[in-house]
Amino acid sequence: MKRLIAVLALLPLLAIAQDHDSVMIKKFSDEIMRNGTAYDLLYQLTKQVGGRLAGSPQFAKAELWGKATLEQLGPDEVMMQECMLPHWIRGGADKAVITELDKKKVSRSLDVLALGNSMGSEGKTITAEVLMVADFDELERRKDEVKGKIVYYNYGFNPTNIMPFVSYGEVGMYRRSGPSRAAKYGAVAVMIRSLTESTANDPHTGAMAYTEGIAKIPAVAVGPRDADYLWNIKTGFKVSLKTNGTFLPDTIGHNVIAVLKGSEFPDEIITIGGHLDSWDVNEGAHDDGAGIVHTIEILRAMKAIGYKPKHTIHFVLFANEENGLRGGSKYAEKAKANNEKHIFALESDEGGFTPRGFGFSFKDKSKLAKVQAWLPLLRPYGTDRMIDGGGGADIGPLAGAFGTPMSGFIPDPQRYFDLHHARSDVFENVNKRELLLGAVNMAGLIYLVDQKGL
Repeated sequence: MKRLIAVLALLPLLAIAQDHDSVMIKKFSDEIMRNGTAYDLLYQLTKQVGGRLAGSPQFAKAELWGKATLEQLGPDEVMMQECMLPHWIRGGADKAVITELDKKKVSRSLDVLALGNSMGSEGKTITAEVLMVADFDELERRKDEVKGKIVYYNYGFNPTNIMPFVSYGEVGMYRRSGPSRAAKYGAVAVMIRSLTESTANDPHTGAMAYTEGIAKIPAVAVGPRDADYLWNIKTGFKVSLKTNGTFLPDTIGHNVIAVLKGSEFPDEIITIGGHLDSWDVNEGAHDDGAGIVHTIEILRAMKAIGYKPKHTIHFVLFANEENGLRGGSKYAEKAKANNEKHIFALESDEGGFTPRGFGFSFKDKSKLAKVQAWLPLLRPYGTDRMIDGGGGADIGPLAGAFGTPMSGFIPDPQRYFDLHHARSDVFENVNKRELLLGAVNMAGLIYLVDQKGL
């Protein structure tokens, strides 16, 4: 009875606290939706800086843009955290042409992009018969046919997966390891179906990795319509292929970090971030310009409404997610060397679409119930799920070093892979209102973590 009376006595206090939280989150929302600059900043990043492959002159320009933009908002500190970046270059236009079909000479160009980190054809044009396989299992069954051929993998997204990120996880291994698996049996080059369900013919690039001790053969992604065309041909054709990718020596880059110092727990750090780099063939508007301007917008809104966080907050523009993860790795390395205490990390790297919620990774699974109790506070702004499993590539090393709880912002995923790593990932394909709503939901979550802890 005494316990029941105590609980009942607390209910009004809990209601008052929740009402205060609701008012604060509404204050963030009103500020961002009325005065948000994320869309304007995204225009600057995409149209005035452009594609920002790590190690490129455009990436160096993006770093300076990020530093100046953060400094203008008046945080306690802006740091340039040095790290070495991979410096892969495409080196020119990638070309693939069907030159023979059913023993007749033809000339039909295919829309292709070399995979990131792939090595080019050394100034030569490779002409060979194409061996079409559906998947790795078929490659193994037909391994005796591979030598001297260009292997094409037709493995694509499973359309029955309602969440496209599930499909992306399933097909990613064909981009990452497909070239080396074919080269092991003597393939001279590899083509893959682009990792997308898009109905456009834009090819989608992305990083791959060679297996040590196996020949480093050229590798390209084929546009979806051309991929369908090839699969319908099946056999009896040759392709001429030329790519120019190569690595230059590693170069110096930086994570750009703004700091708001905590008023009560200055030694406990909350991290918010996205990655500043993009692929070279697009403007990186959704991947991950959106995450960058989400991060900056939260800082701007906190300063605008006079919010003073209890914990220190790092707003991080990570240097190199796409083809090396050097930025996230360096951030975690430095944090560990400095014996920092990181209590939470949030990443935006799934685009600037309509907010749907957040995914969380906790070692202590009981913490999931705590954040799920905040759902009514964020639901008015679009968050309808707080699910187990989430984070991001750049904050992953931090979680690995400290066991830091981490979360990934989840926007509506259905259109993301139409644009991901393709030339169509440009500013014009971002909606201002959806972009700002993403910042609202992220700001609300950070506010709740800062006020209530985990």
